[in-house]
Amino acid sequence: MAGTRSDAPPLRGDLDVEIAVIGAGYTGLSSALELRADGREVAVLEAEYAGFGASGRNAGHLTPTIGKDVPTLVRVFGHRRARALLSLAETAIRHVEEGIARHGIACDYAPAGNVVAAVHDRQYAAVDRAARAAAELGAHGTLLDEREMRRRALPAAFTRGFLEPLGGILDPGRYVRGLRDATLRAGAALFEHTPVVRVERGSPLLLHTPAGRVRARRVVLATNAYTPRLGFLTSTILPLWVQLFRTAPLGAAQRAAIGWTGAEGIYTAHEMLESYRLTADGRIVGGAKYVRYGYGGRALADADPGVALRLEEIFRRRFPALDDVAITDHWGGPIAFALDFLPAVGRTGPDDSVLYAAGYAGHGVALATYAGKMIADLLAGRAGPGAALWARRRIPLPPEPLRWLVVHGLTTIFGTIDRRVDRSVATA
Repeated sequence: MAGTRSDAPPLRGDLDVEIAVIGAGYTGLSSALELRADGREVAVLEAEYAGFGASGRNAGHLTPTIGKDVPTLVRVFGHRRARALLSLAETAIRHVEEGIARHGIACDYAPAGNVVAAVHDRQYAAVDRAARAAAELGAHGTLLDEREMRRRALPAAFTRGFLEPLGGILDPGRYVRGLRDATLRAGAALFEHTPVVRVERGSPLLLHTPAGRVRARRVVLATNAYTPRLGFLTSTILPLWVQLFRTAPLGAAQRAAIGWTGAEGIYTAHEMLESYRLTADGRIVGGAKYVRYGYGGRALADADPGVALRLEEIFRRRFPALDDVAITDHWGGPIAFALDFLPAVGRTGPDDSVLYAAGYAGHGVALATYAGKMIADLLAGRAGPGAALWARRRIPLPPEPLRWLVVHGLTTIFGTIDRRVDRSVATA
């Protein structure tokens, strides 16, 4: 997005507004759009520029994924609640697609679906369980055996899969800029380079920024992994750092060598998944797999050199025909998780005057965009599909050092399972 931005000015002085939205990513911009559609007066405050966080830097997969996986949803919540959650996720996909068309957002959207892919037969049972559970709940999807994977010309490293036909891949930076432009056209005020340093609870709420203050009847927290820094959701979500990379554009021979003519997004059936997509200019964007947590939620470096080396090693294994293609960029940042892997949506503060949506567990393109509709429904007292999220009981995170031990324990267990799979691939 560098070189194409025209940033809004920062807030200077005092401002009175009906609703202040903190954060100009998918959640904040979509909330502003939906609230403006309801006739509300809205101002959006962004610490950096619109899309600075995960909204502008994610892997670019628009998927109906919600929670850890479908079998886990059924085990934890039962069939009725799991069905409602999957229906919400599919509704979110259609909401994004309708918004792209309605607002004319040029974001290289390719509605080719995404494939949850196995890299070894150790993962086949998990893929099959997910396919069966999705079918039982009426979700869209097709199981792909190895013959069908080859017929679709998916890269050879991926040997079995579950195709999620709803959604596809897009350029996340261009998408969030499109939402920003639509928000401004809708009449919302936007102040970039305006960090909110403190929220003073009262009636009205008072937001302190470096060069001004905002008095608001309602506040929307659209800050995802950054939310605990403002003193909210500290026992609900925690930030985990993930990392991505991008290759140089592939040449014609390299494209022919890997196939992948259908442009489906791919993410693997590992416990800590790998993701891959083709960009409009012929690059591969990939990554995830390795997550990092700073004790007490402290901020970490966005890009870690050791993680970059491991991601490149995995990429070379998955795409051996591309051993000569350069990796040109590495980047990363925080995403937010709750213990049940579901977004936290609800109200808090004096008179429930603070609304929030956060914790998309790395699958936020659809749900973070639909969060605006959920926020608007909550504020208006409308019952909508989002009730499947805001009506549930959430599991609180333990305090430190137990929190660090839980995260470390889970990532160690998941990592051990994944390493067994990858060693099996290497020795096959």
